[in-house]
Amino acid sequence: MGQIRLTDLTKRFGDTVAVDDLSLDIDDEEFLVLVGPSGCGKSTTLRMLAGLETPTSGDIYIGGDHMNYRVPQNRDIAMVFQDYALYPHMTVRQNIRFGLEEEEGYTSEERDERVVEVAETLGIADLLDRKPDELSGGQQQRVALGRAIVRDPEVFLMDEPLSNLDAKLRAEMRTELQNLQDQLAVTTVYVTHNQTEAMTMADRIAVMDDGELQQVASPFECYHEPNNLFVAEFIGEPMINLIRGTRSESTFVGEHFSYPLDADVLESVGGREDLVLGIRPEDIEVVDATTDDTAADDALGDHELRMDVTVVEPHGDQNVLHLSHPDQPSADDALQAVTAGMHLVTRGDRVTVTIPPDKIHVFDAETGTAVHNRRHDQEADFTQLEQ
Repeated sequence: MGQIRLTDLTKRFGDTVAVDDLSLDIDDEEFLVLVGPSGCGKSTTLRMLAGLETPTSGDIYIGGDHMNYRVPQNRDIAMVFQDYALYPHMTVRQNIRFGLEEEEGYTSEERDERVVEVAETLGIADLLDRKPDELSGGQQQRVALGRAIVRDPEVFLMDEPLSNLDAKLRAEMRTELQNLQDQLAVTTVYVTHNQTEAMTMADRIAVMDDGELQQVASPFECYHEPNNLFVAEFIGEPMINLIRGTRSESTFVGEHFSYPLDADVLESVGGREDLVLGIRPEDIEVVDATTDDTAADDALGDHELRMDVTVVEPHGDQNVLHLSHPDQPSADDALQAVTAGMHLVTRGDRVTVTIPPDKIHVFDAETGTAVHNRRHDQEADFTQLEQ
């Protein structure tokens, strides 16, 4: 069984705490992604799992067995590195077969058969007699995967394995890795700083920052129900809009606008005064400006703003708009919004922006803790899509 349990895991390098009191359970056959910025402790956690680093304190269990002092070859794991680590003087066949050389219970013929079987699974059977320098980046990545798969381990550990590939090949390999993990039914722990990889591949995401675990949840929950400001900012592209302000009775007051808060939001906020209002760019509604700005300003509703378009980033299927308050182009509470690609907006336009009250997040400005997340009026539909 490939179930993993990390209990109070800590790793120090001198006075530097790389991983701080990390506790995490990973289910058998689960695809878990450790994600966070550089230096957050995710690779150190993976190296402790692999036996390449010894924990300062805490415990590691794989399949119920204590692993702290077992050497890597006795942990029934296979690791895929960022740089592939292929032997340049060996053929593809020899590189994959190398993963079986220390495994007992195989005859030479069985090892050869196993290599061919794995190569066929990965679609590289026709490359078995080539050397690594004759392969593309994607082909080299498949060879590295083959060397790990050939041992049929309980756990795969992957340390940013796609970071050296171009964008198109990364997208293809993400799909291949998901299909492969489903086919092999093996527990996988995957490390990346790329939140797109995390969102598209993971059963669950473990978000880390400064050595500490911030949230463990499905991609859906991390995106729509972040635990704190760090998770809200890190997960999502374009980044969530965050506006600092204070609560004045039933109103959030920012630097350049006031925003009435609904009763359920006020209940969540309680007695807190210093707040951060969050809204995802795709949740902002943008309406083209009228020719009469004065009339438009007079007709603004409680959750509407007049803003100027300062930058338009076309992406084909959508546009990312950078919006600023009139006469305040560098204000801290400028916004980003996403509109449909066919919604033609140009730099310099003045538009009406709606921030729907059921789409906002609210955070405690002092602690960063989420005190209110957006409502899920269509939660059943979201759940169906997630499954």
